[in-house]
Amino acid sequence: MTATITTGANRTKPAYRLFPVDVSRVRPLGPSFVRITFTGECLRSFGSAGDDQRIKIVLPQPGRTISDFPDGPDWYSSWLGLPERIRPVLRTYTVRTHRPESAELDIDFVLHGIDSGHGGPATHWAANTVPGDRIGLLGPDRPGGGRMWGCEWAPPETADQLVLAGDETAVPAVAAILEALPDTARGIACLEVPEPRDRQDWNCPPGVDVRWFFRHNHGTEHGALLETALLEAVAELQPHRSTGTQLDDVDVDTGALWEVPERTATGRVYGWLAGEAGTIKRLRRILVTDRGLPRESVAFMGYWRHGRS
Repeated sequence: MTATITTGANRTKPAYRLFPVDVSRVRPLGPSFVRITFTGECLRSFGSAGDDQRIKIVLPQPGRTISDFPDGPDWYSSWLGLPERIRPVLRTYTVRTHRPESAELDIDFVLHGIDSGHGGPATHWAANTVPGDRIGLLGPDRPGGGRMWGCEWAPPETADQLVLAGDETAVPAVAAILEALPDTARGIACLEVPEPRDRQDWNCPPGVDVRWFFRHNHGTEHGALLETALLEAVAELQPHRSTGTQLDDVDVDTGALWEVPERTATGRVYGWLAGEAGTIKRLRRILVTDRGLPRESVAFMGYWRHGRS
């Protein structure tokens, strides 16, 4: 599982391996968020890449253990071949903080759907876990950076204004991105969360304005506040509207809404959008079609879809 694959130009692709970890701390961050700290000696060699790094959590089935997860380079096909009653659940999350010196890693979970009984398996696990519980983290076998390590944040060198927007599921990634920015960074981050108690304070550069919007206060549909907020933000960063690009329609019920350009853009404004797919589809059109940002200057990721696990 720790073998590497040469991909050319002296670049090597990390192998993704299982890191068995224990829950050491559970800390509520507000009504909609909980931070779970994992520990394990294996985390000293976890391949942390920083920024908006994605990994997978591996949850054993009830009454089972993490030993059910298959080892070896062909773990994925072996995992697919397991009976459903045995096959561990995989879900994608963002690394909030990795502390290799203390063999710890934090993940912030969104507890959406718990009150209505519609939360997925990872949400239910996060709402009920206690210190001592053991699961697995599936991540890169050594430090690195970029797309191969699960990091999508890649503003071009020409970008001197940043605009980020997302719902509660994007909050952990936005937090990690903003805290990693240089002190000279400038931009606006718009975040829509359920209520005011979900607001978080981060150590951000002074030139980055973090704007919070609370859905329950306005009784609006998911994403509606973000649309208005993003229009206002990009108008401030790029006052003169350019000719927009018409985008192909994407059926978010059947197709993936995920496009992250490489660092090839030359524009001064860089956009990063993540959250519910239908919302992100509309936000993308605001930036590319309505405001005329180059398509290659906008990263967008549909993390989830209403009504789907």
